[in-house]
Amino acid sequence: MSLRVAVAAAGLAAAGLAAAQGGGYAERYATHCAACHGAQGTSTQALTPSLGGQPSFYVTTQLFLFREGRRNDHPLAPAMTALAKGMSNDDLRGYSDFIATLPPPAPPAPGTADPQKMQRGQALAEKLHCLACHGADLSGGRNVARVAHQREDYLLLTLMGFRTGVRVGYSNAMAEAVAGLTPQNLEDLAHYLAHQPR
Repeated sequence: MSLRVAVAAAGLAAAGLAAAQGGGYAERYATHCAACHGAQGTSTQALTPSLGGQPSFYVTTQLFLFREGRRNDHPLAPAMTALAKGMSNDDLRGYSDFIATLPPPAPPAPGTADPQKMQRGQALAEKLHCLACHGADLSGGRNVARVAHQREDYLLLTLMGFRTGVRVGYSNAMAEAVAGLTPQNLEDLAHYLAHQPR
């Protein structure tokens, strides 16, 4: 599965920014995505990810997985699958390239982080080598998600999905990384990623 998804997503992403510019994807995003994910890609809705700052290739892959009915790990997965079902390959590229131009979420306000959770979360991030794949600033790249300043509730849902096996990825790397973590571990890690000082 992972190789097929990677090859398909690579082919979809190869066309570049031309599709986004030529297909009015800013307007399409405003119509179909902004109500949940935010006009500038920063979500204010529970369990709904912020999309700003996500790498285009990563977004293409997630839209592809929704279109093919492979993402069933989220309460709103049926709505996303219904939306993506009618997307052409050019649409996947166009939406993804536009989303990649949106600004990343701002860091949380000072004083909102729990110092103990931050300490435990940082220790887990180091132990699990999160920065090796997600980058030194946790901004992701290519097929790896930006996790810095993502919604904490969404991060926790995602980590739980990887731990239970309902969330799919390119490989088993995330499932293997979080295997054996306790619910408290997952909460600490989600808190740390969401409240990055970077």
